[in-house]
Amino acid sequence: MELDYDLVVVGAGTAGIPCAAEAAHGGARVLLVEKDHRVGGTLHISGGHMAAAGTRRQAERGIADSVEAHLADILRISGGTVREDLASAVVRNAAETVDWLDGLGFRFAPETPRIIYGHEPYTTARTYYGVDEAASILEVYERVLADATATGRLDLWKNAPVIELLTAGGRVTGVTVLRDGQDVRVRARHVVLATGGFAAEPELFLELEGAPLVSAAHPTSTGDGILLARELDAGIQGAGSFLPSFGGLPHPTTPGKASWSDRQLLVAAERPPVEIYVDRTGHRWVAEDEPSIDTKERALTRIPDMTFWTVFDDAMLESTRSGRPLVVGWTPEDLRAQAGVRVGVHAAATLEELAGQTGIDAGGLVATAARYNAAVAAGSDPDFGRVHLPLPLATPPFYAIRNHAISLVTFAGLDVDESLRVRRADGEPIAGLYAVGEVIGAAATCGQSFCSGMLVTPAITFGRLLGRRLAQS
Repeated sequence: MELDYDLVVVGAGTAGIPCAAEAAHGGARVLLVEKDHRVGGTLHISGGHMAAAGTRRQAERGIADSVEAHLADILRISGGTVREDLASAVVRNAAETVDWLDGLGFRFAPETPRIIYGHEPYTTARTYYGVDEAASILEVYERVLADATATGRLDLWKNAPVIELLTAGGRVTGVTVLRDGQDVRVRARHVVLATGGFAAEPELFLELEGAPLVSAAHPTSTGDGILLARELDAGIQGAGSFLPSFGGLPHPTTPGKASWSDRQLLVAAERPPVEIYVDRTGHRWVAEDEPSIDTKERALTRIPDMTFWTVFDDAMLESTRSGRPLVVGWTPEDLRAQAGVRVGVHAAATLEELAGQTGIDAGGLVATAARYNAAVAAGSDPDFGRVHLPLPLATPPFYAIRNHAISLVTFAGLDVDESLRVRRADGEPIAGLYAVGEVIGAAATCGQSFCSGMLVTPAITFGRLLGRRLAQS
C-alpha cells in the first residue's frame, strides 16, 4: 500500500503535535504517526517547565523582562556551550508560545512565573508550568489535535512505528510505517522527526552520552529518530555534553531505572541538608549545602559509578518533621517503614552495620562521620566548606538512601541547521528531512547545563514554526 501526504510528522509528543497541527491549519495534508498507543510522549511524566520573557502573564504581575536578559541568562548558565543560533530563535518566539497556550485555556500553576531552583536559577521569574505539570500541556494539545483533525487535513495513526525513511536522488521522500502488521509506504514532500530522546535505551545512551544509564525517562524514549536518520549518515550534535540530574532513588521493581515521583529533595535552596553524602568508599565528595546544583551535578559525574548515599541519623530525620521532607511525600514514619523494605533504603543500629547493608566501606564511613561531627562541633567544615552544620551524625538508628545520577533527558541528538534541516556528518543538509524536540539533543538549547524551560519551550516553539513554514513550501 502507498499513500501520499505533503508532510509526515514522526512522533506525537511535545514537538510533533504542534508541528502537525500548524501545518494542517496552514493548508498541508499531514500524517502524524505515533508508535505508542497514546499521544503525548514525555508529557505524561515531565514537569512541563517552559520559559519565556515578555509574556502577558509577566506583564500582569509587573515583572520586567526581555529577550536579551533571557538569552544572557542562558549563555551564563550554559557557560556559552549552547547553540546560540537556536537558543536565540527560541527566546525571540517563546513569549508567543506561552501566550498561545494561555489563549487556549492553559491552566497555569498560580505561582508562575517564578524562579526555579532545581537547577541553576534565572535572574528573573520567567518559568511557567501547569497545575498538573506537563499534563496541563497535553490537556491543551488534545483540543489542538481535535481542531486540526476537523480541518480534514490531519490524520493521526497510533500504534504505528516508522521503520524506514524513504529516499530518492539523495532526498527523503517519505517513510515506511508498520501499521496493523503491514508495511505502509507513505510518500511526502517533507518528513519531520519529533521522536524524542533516548534515555530509555541503555546501549545507545552509552554510545552517545558515554555514561551508564539509570533512567527515569518515558519508556518510548528509545532514540528511534536518531537510528532512522543515521541510516542516511546524519550527524550528531551535543556529544560530550552529558550532565545528569542530581540523584534519584532506585526504582522499587526495575533495575537500571530510577523513581522520580518519590525522589529525595537534594537542592539546598529547597531544603537545607541535615544529612551527609558519601560515595562507595564512605567519603564525602561535595558540600551538601552547595547552592549551585550545577556544581553538585558536575561533582557527581566524578565519583565511582555516579552513585552515592545520603546518610543521616534519627535526630536528623526527626528534625525534618516541621519542614521539607527528605523524600517527596514521605513523613519520618514513612521513611522508617520503608527501611529494609524499599530497595536502596536502609537502617541500622550502628554505622558499621549500615555500611554492611549498603556496600559502603565501613572504615571510610566511620572515619567520615567522626570528621564531620568534629566539623559540626567546631562550626566549620575544613574539607568542603559546608556552612549549614545543624546536627552531628550520632543518634541511632542510622539511615542511608542510595542515589544515582539519573537521566530524564539526553543531551546528544541529530545535528540540524538554523532551519531545523537534519545535516549529514559532513554538514550538508539532507533534503526533505527535519527534526524538532529532544531528538536534536538538549545541548542544542541548554548546552552542557539545565536551563529552566529550555527543553519544552524549544520543542513547542520550533514545532509550531516549522509546521507553519513547511505548509507553505
